[in-house]
Amino acid sequence: MAVSKKAPPPRITHAERVIDAASGITKGELAAYYATVAPSILPHLQGRPVALVRAPDGVGGELFFQKHARHGEIAGIKLLDPALDPGHDPLLQIDTARALLGAAQFNTIELHTWNATSRALGKPDRMTFDLDPGEGVDWQQMQEAALLVHVLLDELALPAFVKTSGGKGLHVVVPLRRQFGWDEVRGFSRAIVEHLARTVPARFVAKSGPRNRVGRIFADYLRNGFGATTACAWSVRARPGLGVSVPLAWEELPDLGSAAHWTVANIGERLAVGNTPWNAMEGSRTALGAAMRMLGYLP
Repeated sequence: MAVSKKAPPPRITHAERVIDAASGITKGELAAYYATVAPSILPHLQGRPVALVRAPDGVGGELFFQKHARHGEIAGIKLLDPALDPGHDPLLQIDTARALLGAAQFNTIELHTWNATSRALGKPDRMTFDLDPGEGVDWQQMQEAALLVHVLLDELALPAFVKTSGGKGLHVVVPLRRQFGWDEVRGFSRAIVEHLARTVPARFVAKSGPRNRVGRIFADYLRNGFGATTACAWSVRARPGLGVSVPLAWEELPDLGSAAHWTVANIGERLAVGNTPWNAMEGSRTALGAAMRMLGYLP
């Protein structure tokens, strides 16, 4: 009987190349980070289309956002059925540590995921709000804003989970039952943000663009459309210092110093906690119908 052999992990070329001048982190050290956090990040990647943010010249260089690939382009990457996104090369999926390292070898720094699984791409299983601070918004205001979003979602009987973005903002995630399509979920997330902007206009704005959010926060609902993505939990961000997007318990939020509280350099202290703050997410999936009625939204 033939014995199957696992493919070896991709070789990381130019491992000594510094990819972030602020921290001195090399390509090899970034690959080692992804190898280390594979048990934590893979549950957030598996079964979902993923987009790669590639930085061949490192942080500060030109970034490439890649949602599609051809066979053999990235070691270990799964190519999805082209019918899922007609007119393009296949969408990508990372299900294994080998694929994760293949992305790192391909100069990937960030990993972004869809709000739906590949097997049910027409019906999102989560709703995401990317709290994006405008000029002049400090970290304490960001913390308070996230808690206000949490309060509103709680009033709508919607479970909410939070994570650092690894950059400047925070991500609030609502786990959903697969009930509505992209247009309905995006439309309702917009209604929530517009309600926030009407209720607390000094803090929130419902329009994107830097000019619109000076001194205020845009709770980005556009992440909830078909093909839109958000940085995955445990993804590194292609910014000076290489911050990491990390799942939190709401009780931890007041004690954090920034949205880039954890970085590639200091992430070791958080690995023991891992995904524990989000353990209840899968069992918290909620239908949106009642919340839509409470807010007066008609899908």
